[in-house]
Amino acid sequence: MTVLRLADAGEAADLAAFLGRLVRWDKAAVVRLRGPGATLAVFGRPPFGEVLAVRAYAFAGPGAVDATVSAGQLLDGVEESAGAVAVPPGVTGPSWAGLLPPRGGWRRVAGLDPEALRQRALEVVAEFRTRTEALAPRERTRAGLDALAEEIWSRGYAGTPLPLRAVHAAYALGLLRPVRAAVAAGATGAQEAAGQDEGVALFASWPWLRLRTAYGSIVVRAGGPGVGLTVSPL
Repeated sequence: MTVLRLADAGEAADLAAFLGRLVRWDKAAVVRLRGPGATLAVFGRPPFGEVLAVRAYAFAGPGAVDATVSAGQLLDGVEESAGAVAVPPGVTGPSWAGLLPPRGGWRRVAGLDPEALRQRALEVVAEFRTRTEALAPRERTRAGLDALAEEIWSRGYAGTPLPLRAVHAAYALGLLRPVRAAVAAGATGAQEAAGQDEGVALFASWPWLRLRTAYGSIVVRAGGPGVGLTVSPL
């Protein structure tokens, strides 16, 4: 079994928290691991439409891994105190794991206000709940709920091409929490430093869009079909 050594216990704890959020929403979640060089990139797909969540963690030294594994099993293999991660056996990857966004070529489109993003996420979740409760019982089917969610989550955010499904996913996975909370808690994730320096922003590498925050990124293919919100709202 491959054991990855991360830079410190903080990196391992942050990875465990990220995996825990994915598993909370989807117990059968899988993640794609890519780790050439000094950084481990972890890709996961939450059930919030066709988006990918991306986190990066610093290796203790040069590392190498490329695998698709169970998020739950990987979480079980995280040893926070040692900064170590035991990689479980690979699984047959879903189609998204073979179609990852590019590493480079990203162009900054706009800076975004994280508080406004958080507020918008709360607003659309509340709208989903209100409109769901207003549906007649015969209309409250999975197909009906998915259609309603698709209508809401496919809207663009504040005049940008970024769909609201990406904003919701970022909020639900804890990528939009205030940076000061991480600083107070002593968070040391590799992307925290970059996020604090440059702020929350929207990037594009066509046809991909990337919502980058201090805690990671949500990536979505522009104009791609979504599958709606198929889990309980926050």
